[in-house]
Amino acid sequence: MKTFIKQHPLFSYFLVTFIVSWAGILAVSIFLGMPATSDKFESIGPIALIPTLLGPPIVGIIFTHLLYGREGLRSLLARFLRWKVPVKWYLIALLFVPVTLCLILFILSRFSPAYYPKILLQPDKTNVIITGILTGLFGGGLFEEVGWTGFATPELRKRYGVVKTGLILGFFWGLWHFLPVYWGSGNVNGELDWSLFLPGLFCHYTVLVPYRVLLVWLHEQTKSLPPVILMHASLTAFILFILNLNEGGLPLFVYYTCFSLILWAMVWLCAKKVRRTHCSFPS
Repeated sequence: MKTFIKQHPLFSYFLVTFIVSWAGILAVSIFLGMPATSDKFESIGPIALIPTLLGPPIVGIIFTHLLYGREGLRSLLARFLRWKVPVKWYLIALLFVPVTLCLILFILSRFSPAYYPKILLQPDKTNVIITGILTGLFGGGLFEEVGWTGFATPELRKRYGVVKTGLILGFFWGLWHFLPVYWGSGNVNGELDWSLFLPGLFCHYTVLVPYRVLLVWLHEQTKSLPPVILMHASLTAFILFILNLNEGGLPLFVYYTCFSLILWAMVWLCAKKVRRTHCSFPS
C-alpha cells in the first residue's frame, strides 16, 4: 500500500479523501435516507458531515508523513505558521469575495428584490454574521486547506503550472461537495428539491473551479497557508450565509453565473500574467 501511494500520490490522496469524507454521510443515510428530509438534515447533518470536514486534512497529513516523513510534516507546519506575508495578500483574501458579491447584488437588486442579500432580510443579523464567519473558518478554510493546499497543490505543481493545477484541483474540489449537497437537498418529505440541488451543483463547477485557481495563485505568491485559509473562509461565509439569497431557483442561478463570469475573467488574467512571467524569465 505504501509503495502504491508513493507511485500514485495524487490518485491515492483523492481516492482515500473521498472515502473518508463520504463515509459518514453514506452510513447515516442508511437510516435517514438519501437525500435526508430537511428537518433531519438540520438536526443530524452537522454530525454526519464531520468526517467530510476531516477527510482532506487527515489524509493530507498522513500522506505527507508517508511520502516525506518528519521533514515533510515540518515543511507543512512551517507553511501553516507563516503569517508574515505582505498585508495586500490578506486584503485580497478577505475582501475580494464580499466586495465582488456586493457589487453584483447592488446591480441585480436594481431589477428585482429577489437579489436583496440575506443579511438585510434577517431579523438577527448578528447571528447570520457569526454563523457565516465560524462556518467559513472552521467548516471550510481551516480544515480543508491543510489537505487541498497543504498536500494536493504542491503535488500537482510538480507536474503542472498554476492555472492547470487550479483547474484539476478545482474539479475534484467541486466533485467532493457533490454528495453532501445532494444529501442535504431534500424537502420535508425526503424528496430531492431541485431548486436547492441544481444551483449548488452549478456552483460546484462554475464557481469553485475558477476560485481554486485563484487560491493556488495566492499560495504561489505567498508560500503560506493562512491567506489561502482566509480566502476560502471568505467565500464560504459570504456566498452561503452573509450575502446569500433568500430565494433559490433562477435568482440563485443568475447570482452564481455573474460571480462565476468574474472569476473566470480573473483566471484569464492570471493565466495571461503567468505566461508573461514565463516569457520574461525563461527556464
